[in-house]
Amino acid sequence: MSEVREHLAYSEEHEWAEAVEGQIVRIGITDYAQSLLGDIVFVEFPEPGTSVSAGESMGSIESVKTVSELYSPVTGKVLKVNGLLLDQPELVNGEPYEGGWIVEVEVEGSVEEAFGKLLSAEKYKAIIG
Repeated sequence: MSEVREHLAYSEEHEWAEAVEGQIVRIGITDYAQSLLGDIVFVEFPEPGTSVSAGESMGSIESVKTVSELYSPVTGKVLKVNGLLLDQPELVNGEPYEGGWIVEVEVEGSVEEAFGKLLSAEKYKAIIG
């Protein structure tokens, strides 16, 4: 069974979002998503300074099986990317909620408002069964 962490917010596209500090949100893909994708071999993410919009593509994740779009769960500006994934994309498989995070975004408006449009852990669990 896939791990779903209670303190995170989730998108229907299987991304998670975590409030880091102030208006900064860390984003990655869920344990469920990485297990469906299989061995991840490449992560394409936006450059710092890029504006992203909730529900829109901000990159892609390539596995041995397929290429999948990476959707932003929030609207804002990319502050930081996880550069470790350039050489170690498998971190997304092994540590989807720790070392495998993908980007940090400064959200437009408040984090509470942005998270209000996302799924709770309970609702996400219901979607993935």
